[in-house]
Amino acid sequence: MKRRHFGGSLIGAAAAPSPVAAAAAKPRHNTLMHVGGDYHSVAGAEITSRENLEYNLRYGVRHLTAQIRKKSLEGAWDADELKRMRDNCDRLGVVFEAIRMDPDYITMRPGAERDRMIETIAGNIAKAAQVGVKVITYHWTVIPIRRNAKTTGRGNVTYAGFRLEDRWQDLPPTKSGRVTSDEYWERITYFLTKLVPVAKQHDVKLACHPYDPPGLPFGYQGADNWDSPAVFAAVKRYESIVDSPYNGFQLCLGTAAEGLKDPKKEILPIVRYLGERGKIHQIHMRNIKGGLHGFEEVFPDEGEMNFFEVMRILRDTQFGWSICPDHMPHHGDDPKGLQSFAFGYGYIKALIQAVNSEVTF
Repeated sequence: MKRRHFGGSLIGAAAAPSPVAAAAAKPRHNTLMHVGGDYHSVAGAEITSRENLEYNLRYGVRHLTAQIRKKSLEGAWDADELKRMRDNCDRLGVVFEAIRMDPDYITMRPGAERDRMIETIAGNIAKAAQVGVKVITYHWTVIPIRRNAKTTGRGNVTYAGFRLEDRWQDLPPTKSGRVTSDEYWERITYFLTKLVPVAKQHDVKLACHPYDPPGLPFGYQGADNWDSPAVFAAVKRYESIVDSPYNGFQLCLGTAAEGLKDPKKEILPIVRYLGERGKIHQIHMRNIKGGLHGFEEVFPDEGEMNFFEVMRILRDTQFGWSICPDHMPHHGDDPKGLQSFAFGYGYIKALIQAVNSEVTF
């Protein structure tokens, strides 16, 4: 049974376990989840080039998340470009599964320009569906992703990190200016109420990536970020605005962990909560050392989180989408990250095999 069949029973399911949760009562083999590749590591000229697709296939990666480079000034995706990308994937047996959407909408205040952007996004959802894309991911960034530290790791790689500044109140606002919590949530609510029905119409999942890093103090560079001060509470609020299987998350484990005091323990309830509701539409498997207000991004096998435990939850909730390596450490001998991401692909495939070996079909 495909997970989208569960959609009708997930809405308002507080009184009874969802079918996903019921399935998790007896662990069984998960043949749906798979390793995925995306825009973070690209061999060759572009993401659906033969060189990049063959690079992915060498490591058993057959599902792809792309960014769209050919767009109108208003942000409309080019239908011919989408078809070309899909055809490139089809020729080599790769599934064009998802597209990453630009975050421009979230910077817009109420008005005609924002309404035009909503119409453009609705058109993009329809175009994605026409080429068989099933997931659109996005990342709401009123202020840029924050990194302000570098450390050296194994094999002389560089770990990117963040430390909350002692005088963070002195940092200047970004071009978005002051964005209060109420304003941020108004923009999110408007987006979801307008576009989740469009996504349902076209059978395309919307998947929100947490802001990176979560848990920043309100007013940091002028913004009260939506996943602050507590990332789990914010995720619950976000998915409840329009309670639909088409309103879910690109759950970046590393990003969520950046907002937790004890990532190893606190990440598991988040994965379980969203997994049981069928609200995870993609996983970014990134690990960190540290946690709230101080962390560095490391290889998946050396950080705070136990990904074997995470994978058991994904198995038992019959998660059925891509698990992608993400934000790997950098090294001068691997400028495009092809070595580190190949390691990530193999690590994820091994985890899938390991957790499935524990249970029967």
